[in-house]
Order: sequence, then C-alpha cells, then structure tokens
Amino acid sequence: MQAVSGALKYMESHLTEELTVEKIAEQVCISPFYFQKGFSMLCGLTVMEYIRNRRLALAGGELAAGEAKVINVAMKYGYDSPDSFAKAFTRFHGVSPSTVRKDGTMIKSFAPLQLEISLKGGYLMDYKIEKKESFTVLANEKRFNYESAKQEVPSFWREHYASGKGQYICGMFGINVDEQMGNESFEYLIADIYDPTKEVPEGLVVKTIPEFTWAVFPCKGSMPEALQDVNTKIFTEWLPALKEYEFAAGYCVEMYDNPQKYEKGTLDENYYTEIWIPVKRK
Repeated sequence: MQAVSGALKYMESHLTEELTVEKIAEQVCISPFYFQKGFSMLCGLTVMEYIRNRRLALAGGELAAGEAKVINVAMKYGYDSPDSFAKAFTRFHGVSPSTVRKDGTMIKSFAPLQLEISLKGGYLMDYKIEKKESFTVLANEKRFNYESAKQEVPSFWREHYASGKGQYICGMFGINVDEQMGNESFEYLIADIYDPTKEVPEGLVVKTIPEFTWAVFPCKGSMPEALQDVNTKIFTEWLPALKEYEFAAGYCVEMYDNPQKYEKGTLDENYYTEIWIPVKRK
C-alpha cells in the first residue's frame, strides 16, 4: 500500500510526461512485476489504464473549459496524432474532442485514486506449504498482455472448447508463466497432465513446470468469483503479511476439479479449485 500510494502521487505529478511501469516502480523501490500485480489488485485496474483515464479526464476538462486546440491537448497528454487522441477520447467520453465545447455536451470525470488505511483481515485462510516435483503438461498455449488479460483469458477458454481442443485437453490446469517476471506479457496454458504414450496433436505443446515449494490455497464456491476472491487475498493480504516466505518465481497454477462431479458444474457452491503460488524462505 505504501508503494502504490507513493506511485499514485508520482503519477499525478507527471501525467504530462512519459510514464512507464518501470519508471514508476523505480520511484517507489519495488520491482515492476510486483508493482503491477499489487496495483491491479488494490486499485482494480492496471497502471496504464489508470494513467490513460486520468489523462483523458483532464484533457476533456481542458477542452471544455478553454480555447485550447485539440492538437495541443493531444500532444500534452502523450498522443502522437489527433486521430489516435480522438479515438481514445471518444471511447472514454462518448463524444469527440471537437464537440466538447458545444452547449450541453456531457463528458466524464475520473478523480485521482487515494488509498486509505483501514483494518482488514482477521479471517481464516487455509493453505499448506508443499514441495512438488516438476511435472509435464500437454497445453494449449497463448501469450497475453497483462493489461488486457482479464478480458482475454476467459475468451481463450471459450475458444479452446469451441475449436474442439477440449477433446485433447479437458482443462485441469490454468497456468501463468512469466519466467522473466516482467511487466508486459505472460504465457497462459490451458493444460492437462501429459501422457507420453500419446502423440501431441497439432497446435498443442508440451511444457514442464519446474520443481517448486508451493503455497497451495483451496477455493470452494462458484466460479470465477471464489477463485478471484482468494487470489485477491493472496496478493493483497496473505503474501505481504507473511514473514517466513516470499514469492519465488513467475508461475501461478490454477487447478480445477472435474465439473461433472458437481450438480451445477463450475457454478456449484461446493465446486473445488486450488491456487498454487511458488514460494521460498526469506
């Protein structure tokens, strides 16, 4: 929270300058990988989404209040051309920059975020620390940008089954792989345990997940809410408060039980999943 709060102040003071995740993270002395994950968990949107929304809100206010030229406002807030600015502006405000000054035109505001410390926790959170040997999976693989992954990964699952690949991979695992622990993109695997006696179908890959000590968190409830709730608590409350362990590598495994075992499938109130986070002793 201290890092994100400091980052918000820095971003607000430099909105008309070039801002990158690396530069902001450097200001608050935290790695870009951890900073981006923590910011998204605490604030509910990515770093670049926040910056873009703040810039477009300020740009709308300037155009509505004065005689500033669209091209000057576009350049001020980091857009290379009036066209790219107009497209982003229209998506955000619902009106084009050239129509903002007309009487009665509605534009949107987006106030700066402010984090306030409040008492949280006090809940019971089950987990176990377990060493697992490396294991090999058969996977449908795709790379995603962190910024758009929340919307695109569920679409990838739908595409997986619609394309017929579900006959080869039922989807026991959803695996995030970011070996460089960067801040822009990661590999996502829809996977099952690999059977070496069978041929690898076209379009699928075989991947080995390394041996790690994992913190394993059980999740019980309707998907995706139950999984998202536990995931948020892991990164915003459990991991920061942990004294013995820290995040060890750029992997995260979601393990899904067979939906056919439950009356309502993945929407059943008793549906079981797990989240595995690789950890190491501090």
